[in-house]
Amino acid sequence: MSMERIYLFDTTLRDGQQTPGIDFSVEDKIAISKLLDEFGIDYVEGGYPGANPTDTAFFARKQTHAAKFTAFGMTKRAGVSAANDPGLAALLQSKTDAICLVAKSWDYHVAVALGCTNEENLESIRDSVKAVVASGRESLIDCEHFFDGYKANPDYALACAKSAYEAGARWVVLCDTNGGTQPDEVRRIVAAVIASGIPGTSLGIHAHDDTGQAIANSLAAVEAGVRQIQGTLNGIGERCGNANLITLIPTLALKKVYSDRFETAIDAERLTGLTRLSHAFDELLNRSPYAQAPYVGASAFATKAGIHASALLKDPRTYEHVVPESVGNFRKVMVSDQGGKSNFLNALKRIGLDVAKDDPRLDTLISIVKEREAQGYAYEGADASFELLARRTLGTIPHFFDIDGFRVMVERRFDANGQLKTVSEAVVRLAIDGHRIMSVAEGDGPVNALDLALRKDLGKFNREIEELELVDYKVRILNGGTEAITRVLIESMDGDGTRWWTVGVSENIIDASFQALIDSIIYKLMKNRHMAGRLAAE
Repeated sequence: MSMERIYLFDTTLRDGQQTPGIDFSVEDKIAISKLLDEFGIDYVEGGYPGANPTDTAFFARKQTHAAKFTAFGMTKRAGVSAANDPGLAALLQSKTDAICLVAKSWDYHVAVALGCTNEENLESIRDSVKAVVASGRESLIDCEHFFDGYKANPDYALACAKSAYEAGARWVVLCDTNGGTQPDEVRRIVAAVIASGIPGTSLGIHAHDDTGQAIANSLAAVEAGVRQIQGTLNGIGERCGNANLITLIPTLALKKVYSDRFETAIDAERLTGLTRLSHAFDELLNRSPYAQAPYVGASAFATKAGIHASALLKDPRTYEHVVPESVGNFRKVMVSDQGGKSNFLNALKRIGLDVAKDDPRLDTLISIVKEREAQGYAYEGADASFELLARRTLGTIPHFFDIDGFRVMVERRFDANGQLKTVSEAVVRLAIDGHRIMSVAEGDGPVNALDLALRKDLGKFNREIEELELVDYKVRILNGGTEAITRVLIESMDGDGTRWWTVGVSENIIDASFQALIDSIIYKLMKNRHMAGRLAAE
């Protein structure tokens, strides 16, 4: 049986940019378009040329090679010819492979938003699509509010879609702009569109996630005959976001109900880069990846309960719906006070430590972990601290330096200009190979000052930690009162983009932070030596 092709259209750089708190620079857009192009996305929508300086500058440089670089904009205005509409002219002048026009398809919006007649709107759709086709570019039309428009006036919504198709649009995209349509409605309405004379091979779906069903609605549309899916990386977008391509792509590729019928440009080899793509995008946004994201999250293939881990080791299919490596992720059997030996053996194996099940050191490690978690430590969320503890217990970690102590001072005082300010200063005393070092630093707060002082002078190790960066800091109070136990989790990042978490627990938040900071630095030094060892072996 021949496979039917599903085309993937990414609108991260246009619709995704409407996410609160996200504002792409030209360089950001170039980097993201390169990621999408290399991954194999069919269409990359870059934004709205002429609408703002960033998009205009971005479109001045062609950004994709394999993907079809696409401009977005409006159909011509009513009462103005296509040849004289400045917005349409900016689109036609852009250096793109395709142009996606947005058109009203709900008569309520035609009257309220455009202030023109229904027939004038149809004329704008026809003339604009013809102008794009005449320019030699592929024409797409986003039928805005199509599903709401169809439910209000099906004849007019269909007329808008058919006008675009008959004028030469390659793709007529049905948009659930408000994100409130249900999957069964999507199936029924898509079927009606196809029955009206527009083939599914010319239909696309653009779903928003306002009811948490953008992915379900996209798949429902595919089942009903649609052959293009629009979405964004990691589901970003205005309000609740858009359909998440990072989840849709592996579902189409790995679930037999779809993979037996459909294919995309993302083959098995490219699919293994999915986790890297998702995390690279989050890194560009300067945010931590969502741990519970389907397929690509750190918890997507994580198991905590001991009985689950035991079954998982016997046959991964017992608790995994797909093979983690197929999407570039990996199995993670977490260690915690709920875990048995299977969890620990799996976790140790993952970090390269093979330990026999009857090794007494394993029992010692389990005992230490459970005792420390009773004190408030959380190793399931601190992979680096667990690895350090495991290697210390098993006797496989080098000794780098000794900490003699630290002091942190927070002082509120007037500066030279008479402005009241709060200053944090930290002093760290340590010893390397018997040589004592004292470092002093000021920071934005006590933890920042401590971090700066700790890394200011590590003697012979200084060059090794130049690219080490603290990227996230979380504090949790584990019990109430003035003697509360505090747990600190710190996320660190290396120059190569590798991230790890460390943990510290104490009645004192600064002491807990210092523990996590020390673990982060030691993990980095140990990581360097393991990397050097692998390179020497090669």
